Amino acid sequence: MTALGVVFRPQLPPERLRAMVRAADDAGLAELWLWEDCFLESGIASAAAALAWSERLHVGVGLLPVPLRNAALATMEAATLHRLFPGRVTLGVGHGVQDWMGQVGARAESPLTLLREHLGAMRALLAGERVTTEGRYVRLDGVALDWPPASAPAVYAGARGPRSVRLTGEAADGTILDASTTPEGVREARRLIDEGRRVAGRTDTAHPVVVYLHAATGPDAQARLRAELARDGREGTPGLGVAGGADDVAKGVRRLAEAGADTVVLQPTADEPDPEGFIRFVTDEVGPLVP
Repeated sequence: MTALGVVFRPQLPPERLRAMVRAADDAGLAELWLWEDCFLESGIASAAAALAWSERLHVGVGLLPVPLRNAALATMEAATLHRLFPGRVTLGVGHGVQDWMGQVGARAESPLTLLREHLGAMRALLAGERVTTEGRYVRLDGVALDWPPASAPAVYAGARGPRSVRLTGEAADGTILDASTTPEGVREARRLIDEGRRVAGRTDTAHPVVVYLHAATGPDAQARLRAELARDGREGTPGLGVAGGADDVAKGVRRLAEAGADTVVLQPTADEPDPEGFIRFVTDEVGPLVP
């Protein structure tokens, strides 16, 4: 079964989040996802508010840039959310956009090493372990959480390049792929993830894959989608994004699911005229068409 989500785009002001959460909760949306893009909105603060404002909504953050975050602090925040809202949170970490990391003086010489070290520390701390490590970037001396979650939660990682995607299979509990990923790209990512899992001896556990999908509906859907892809420099990429009615969007979701996506998160255009209406469209019209 494919889970459906929608992104709350941080191009919307933070004060719009509550209405989006209420719309998602009322409509029965499975998952609402948030971003921590520089220099828009905090992923953790937004997630905490969204969880508190809703009754059943699952909230994902995809993703938190690790160069911005000390591993111990990120894990404390994650543990707090998991204890306050057990079973309703998915947190993903990743390299972050390197130009943005440079702007704040946090650009790592080896983003891959940093992500590997951060994932190792975060997963161990969330599992209740006491951690001492002297890595290139992550250094902890006898650190343990006083309030770890009751059971170790999954930590996802976002990735795009092949080495990073392979690392998510080796060191993370799930993978987040951005909206530049075609169905063929999902298949290739699954292959790389499985390579990493074999290297780490982790083939006995499931490894969920979350994929974002550009989506637009309404009378100007095609034009808005083309403009969005053009802004990303990806206009004309075959198999990327979907515009139209519920049937069209559901077909795009099914193509990604057949390629290996466990969760498809529909990403409206930054200029979506009715974000709450988009949520209702996804739940009421697209959802029944997706197995």
